[in-house]
Amino acid sequence: MPQVLEFKLPDLGEGLTEAEIVRWLVEVGDVVAIDQPVVEVETAKAMVEVPCPYGGVVTARFGEEGTELPVGSPLLTVAVGSAEGDLPGDLSGKGADGAESSGNVLVGYGTGAPAARRRRVRPEAISAAAEPVAEQVRVPVTASAPAPGPIPAPVPDEASGPVAVVSPLVRRLARQHDLDLRQLTGSGRDGLILRADVESAIKAAVNGTAVAPSVPVPVSPPASGPAPVSASLAGERIPLRGVRGAVADKLARSRREIPDATCWVDADATELMAARAAMNGAGGPTAGPKVSVLALLARICTAALARFPELNSTVDLEAREIVRLPAVHLGFAAQTERGLVVPVVRDAQSRNAESIGAEIGRLTEAARTGKLTPAELTGGTFTLNNYGVFGVDGSTPIINHPEAAMLGVGRIVPKPWVHRGELAVRQVVQLSLTFDHRVCDGGTAGGFLRYVADCVEQPALLLRTL
Repeated sequence: MPQVLEFKLPDLGEGLTEAEIVRWLVEVGDVVAIDQPVVEVETAKAMVEVPCPYGGVVTARFGEEGTELPVGSPLLTVAVGSAEGDLPGDLSGKGADGAESSGNVLVGYGTGAPAARRRRVRPEAISAAAEPVAEQVRVPVTASAPAPGPIPAPVPDEASGPVAVVSPLVRRLARQHDLDLRQLTGSGRDGLILRADVESAIKAAVNGTAVAPSVPVPVSPPASGPAPVSASLAGERIPLRGVRGAVADKLARSRREIPDATCWVDADATELMAARAAMNGAGGPTAGPKVSVLALLARICTAALARFPELNSTVDLEAREIVRLPAVHLGFAAQTERGLVVPVVRDAQSRNAESIGAEIGRLTEAARTGKLTPAELTGGTFTLNNYGVFGVDGSTPIINHPEAAMLGVGRIVPKPWVHRGELAVRQVVQLSLTFDHRVCDGGTAGGFLRYVADCVEQPALLLRTL
């Protein structure tokens, strides 16, 4: 008789509490191998394929595509153990306790066994012990949800009266838009109110259109007093979730917690551009990838941070201490179709410009294809933001919390410049440094920025730190 095991959404990275189901890779009745990817989810940091640690027959899936699930909630259940010879030997998964699992949760860290070809199993091959599981609710209760069971009894909402809602995400969405859940009729099993029901009601209220009979119009606000913000603002509603939501949360937290200040300077980048041309032309046609301007600026940053370590730090609010970090994990802003991400070059202080450039190229390509892992998007200690690629000269960057500083680089353009006592046309760039005023004063920040500008104008200065 098969043993039914439950696989819960694992913790996919630092500080992640939920993930959105993008695409199911298996269906109920499919045979899965240990560590076979079963679902593709999008977290606030990356798109990830989640492998199942059990081998057997999928008996239930929890959550439709587009649903957000908290970490620890059920993803699917698997019937482990052969029945009437229908399960291949390598999928039976039996062990000392009757079940075997790899314990791995991320693709690339599994047992390395090839994924079995997906196939259906005859319904009669699944024991009656698995049948109740397939009928269970597909909406988790909390991040620490117990084993799935029948739909719980309706829970009273903030107002009196029972509401058929078990998802805290649905309740939160309704509260944000001043919806009375008691006025909605759910489209889920046994009248369960789903996220789609709430979103339909919100859209109907904003557009002033009729709502489908199964979703009554939300209660109108009282005649007295100001109308709710959600009702007074018409237009397209775009949920702040996934990458966009993570960026919004981090930037808002940065503004709330960090007393930042910005200083900037113009620099003559003519010599830097000439040095780059010489480096890329020295190897001939058989040379490796070209060294980018961003890689050179990153190398300059690591040299500057060695001189001004105050800016490679973070603040421990609870201990009221500044923590100076020993390694430079250099983040760089990259704009992708999914939004702004900040991949991290590990141990940048031990790399030369060519090595940094190669790693930036690899991470940029992974960002464009949505294949960055959570580990490649976390742990940065300083960020380099090249907004010059958008054709702008300057900005006041928002610090990438919990870091202490960010260097912004504008476009490099020909401008009139006094060079050796004479007016000339030179390649000029504006550099701006936003820093946490708790970790240092303006003298340190100005010294860092001035050193960076000096290295841009005279790249030979870098030889002193090599």
